[in-house]
Amino acid sequence: MNHSQSAADRQLTRTRDASFKTFIPARMDRLPWSRFHWLVIVSLGITWVLDGLEVTIKGAISGVLQEPGTLHFTSAEIGMIASFYLTGAVLGSLFFGRLTDSYGRKKLFFVTLTVYLAGALLTAFSWNLWSFICFRFITGSGIGGEYSAINSAIDELIPARVRGWTDLVINGSYWIGAAIGSGATVILLDPNILPVDLGWRCGFGIGALLGSFILLLRKHVPESPRWLITHGYLEEGEAIVQQIEAWVQRETGEKLATPECGLTIHPRRNFSFRTVARTVFRSYPTRSILGLSLMISQACDRALLLPFAVGNFTGPLILGRFFDTVGRRQMIAGTYSASALLLLGTGWLFVHGMLTAYWQTALWTIIFFFASAAASSAYLTVSEIFPLETRALAIALFYSVGTAAGGIAAPWLFGVLIGSGSRLNVFYGYLVGSVLMLTAAGVEVWLGVKAERTSLEAIAAPLSVETEKD
Repeated sequence: MNHSQSAADRQLTRTRDASFKTFIPARMDRLPWSRFHWLVIVSLGITWVLDGLEVTIKGAISGVLQEPGTLHFTSAEIGMIASFYLTGAVLGSLFFGRLTDSYGRKKLFFVTLTVYLAGALLTAFSWNLWSFICFRFITGSGIGGEYSAINSAIDELIPARVRGWTDLVINGSYWIGAAIGSGATVILLDPNILPVDLGWRCGFGIGALLGSFILLLRKHVPESPRWLITHGYLEEGEAIVQQIEAWVQRETGEKLATPECGLTIHPRRNFSFRTVARTVFRSYPTRSILGLSLMISQACDRALLLPFAVGNFTGPLILGRFFDTVGRRQMIAGTYSASALLLLGTGWLFVHGMLTAYWQTALWTIIFFFASAAASSAYLTVSEIFPLETRALAIALFYSVGTAAGGIAAPWLFGVLIGSGSRLNVFYGYLVGSVLMLTAAGVEVWLGVKAERTSLEAIAAPLSVETEKD
């Protein structure tokens, strides 16, 4: 199935009708699992692997970059670099998120990956502080934009019955990238293998090289048919769905069920920022509270748990299916609560000197088994509870808040507590993390949305469909 030659890549033509009825969302949701869905996962889900790789490599080389044989940065300059990367991620998510809703998922997931690759490759050739800062800002912008474009596309291309598991596994793959980065730096930063000023450069260059292969895979991922129809491109949406159905039928040999639920679409060409903001915060105020609560909590928890959780991918992988069967509210509240109580208990044992290094590591592994699934569920929630026309920008808004909290407040707080050398102060850090997670669990119980095995259009009707909102 070569989408590079499909209708999606030709000049798009809007339907002449003022409105039309379509079964495209139902047709996409009733598809059996196939290689097409694996293509979506691999080619789009690489974003989180790249992010984990980026964060780990940058953390590992911070010390090397302060050595006289390299760029010889100071500790303050290393902190400034991190701030600019964070700023790039926040601004990139907002900027590209807006474009993703306006111009389509496919165009932007090519653009954002290209921006990331350019930033990563240029970083490898940095010659001083400001060149390094500039290139890291570009890299962060690409990563931030990827979160908006990719989460939107994945949700709209994956069947509703497995959307929860798929989202959790993809978001959890961040730790695969972290593990790869951790293993790679052992070799790249060994002066007996590579010169001290070459190894760190190779780390960024290899990341860019690996990411470039994903551009080739993404050529075969189509534009979201859901996005096309809500913007009036009925003919192109129909053509893409027919191609996907033909591919799936040839592979699986299954006869596709007749879709039952149709939508009447009233295409709207433009959605202003005011319209998007009003929809997210005024039409869905409780969902906005829910999204902010989960995203801030997961960002702070990730900052706390990162040193102990590199490579921990088992939580989302094993628990993810229960988010589609047991339910979103039960599993999100349960994983946040379990990780919070385990964290609090571990902190209490630590402050009383009752943990050996072995048991400390074992308990953190168990904590993150639940916490990594909980953190991934924050992205799942934000990506599915708002209308299609606002999805990418909504993801960007909540991602920005969470990233700012996790990148600024949490590292600073935990750094101060750990630097104090007091076990009691470290326990206070555990306590803060526990309270955040328990709060998020409570908000989920109170405001959680029943989204498991449910069409995106039933969770939040597109703005192009005139239906009552919650």
